[in-house]
Amino acid sequence: MPARNDYDDVFARLRAILKPYERKLEVLADVDGNYSLSTRHIMKNNQPLYFAGVRTGKAYVSFHLMPVYACPELLEGMSPELKKRMQGKSCFNFKSVVENQLKELSSLTKAGFARFNDDKVIQAIRKAQGG
Repeated sequence: MPARNDYDDVFARLRAILKPYERKLEVLADVDGNYSLSTRHIMKNNQPLYFAGVRTGKAYVSFHLMPVYACPELLEGMSPELKKRMQGKSCFNFKSVVENQLKELSSLTKAGFARFNDDKVIQAIRKAQGG
C-alpha cells in the first residue's frame, strides 16, 4: 500500500486540476483530503448541481467528475488506461501520479465544465430529474 504522503501528493495534483474553476463555481469543501466544487445551478432538490471533487480514502484518492455522468458522450475517445481507473460512472481512482492520465483528466474536466455551462445541457439535466 502506498504511503500516506504519496496520497497527499496525488490529492494535491488532482485538486490542482479543479482549482482554476473556483472563480466560476462554489467551493463546497476545502480541507485535508476533501475538496469539492458545485455549480451555481439550483436543481429540483433545491441543491446546487455538483461539479467535481477529490477525496482521499484508505486505498486510493478519488476524483469525482459529475459531467461525465450527466454527459457520458464526454467519455468517447478516453484512453483505456484512464478508463481502467473508473469506478462507477463518474469516479476515477488513483494511487499514484501518472502524468499523461492527469493531463487527460484535466482535458476531460475542461470539457465537462463547458458542458455544465451550457444552458441546454442544464435544462436537460433538470428535465431528467423531473423538474
